[in-house]
Amino acid sequence: MARTEGDRCPGVLAVHQAADGGLARVRVPGGRLTSEQVDVLRLAAAELGDGRLELTSRGNIQIRALRADGPRQLSDRLFAAGLLPSIAHERVRNILASPLSGLDQQSKYDVIPVAAALDQALCDRPALADLPGRFLFALDDGRGDLAELQADVAVRALDERSALLSLGARGVRVEWDQVPELMLAAAEAFLEVRDQEWRIAEVVGGAERVLERLGVQADEALPAESTRVTAGRHGAALVVTVPLGSLTQEQAAALVRSDDEVRITPWRSVVVPAATAGLEDVGLITTPDSVWEGVTACAGRPGCAKSLADVRADAARLVPEMRRDGRRVHWSGCERRCGKPSGAYVDVQAVGDGYLVDGKRV
Repeated sequence: MARTEGDRCPGVLAVHQAADGGLARVRVPGGRLTSEQVDVLRLAAAELGDGRLELTSRGNIQIRALRADGPRQLSDRLFAAGLLPSIAHERVRNILASPLSGLDQQSKYDVIPVAAALDQALCDRPALADLPGRFLFALDDGRGDLAELQADVAVRALDERSALLSLGARGVRVEWDQVPELMLAAAEAFLEVRDQEWRIAEVVGGAERVLERLGVQADEALPAESTRVTAGRHGAALVVTVPLGSLTQEQAAALVRSDDEVRITPWRSVVVPAATAGLEDVGLITTPDSVWEGVTACAGRPGCAKSLADVRADAARLVPEMRRDGRRVHWSGCERRCGKPSGAYVDVQAVGDGYLVDGKRV
């Protein structure tokens, strides 16, 4: 029996039953999708769900309001599109990669091919299907954009030859050809030392115990510099913010037309070629000064039975009036704060008869 019994992270096969119907989460390792795959997801949302594609804080995609026969049809479509390469591993393919890797001058090493190799190797190891659905791998191309996401096993590029492998605050220098094997070995070691914990940080002495099994010592400090990817042009790429992380049919169709490939980011945005035009015409944000930059929200009512408010509708109405000094804002329908960003943010929480903003009633 898999040790992740009771793991409630949604997937394509393990669909979560929400108030508005089935919720399926499609893993997108490395954030890469072909235009054909985006169109498969778009049509699936239109024909099986509520028509929207939700972007998550881990660079994955969710389809909501699936009807009763939706999960089976969805899995068939995704398998045919190459989005479900391993039935056993579908919930554990949680691999982040710097979305701008290889596209601008800040990229010290292109980690996108490494993410693909890591995903394939992960799916080739039957034992790793037992990883919890929250376990996270991250491949940072050296700019530090993934640092605050606190992956269980992270790699940060130093140059074209080497990187730092870390499970916490310090790292060990490794060569790039070692990276997929060492990351997966760390995941295997975690399965050996865990009980019912979902993350390495939840295991007492977890990082040290995993490193001991790998036979390495993390003795190098991680680089202090970091960057946050915002909307706008970055070298050959354009980062496009999706308001509240929810793509409409028209917006998804515009992305299909933009290029042969798009990249999904963990900041509810997408990366397309810098020359792409017409995206603002369908309500997407292409500049960093928009009031929607850095604003996120949970599902809220009516999609979530636990929510105390329709936070998305309230956000759409009130965000233009909020003054936040450039800080990120997350709207939550209850104290669980689903989908909240990593790092500092303005906390807007529904309390039934209004909202608390950073704990103060407004």
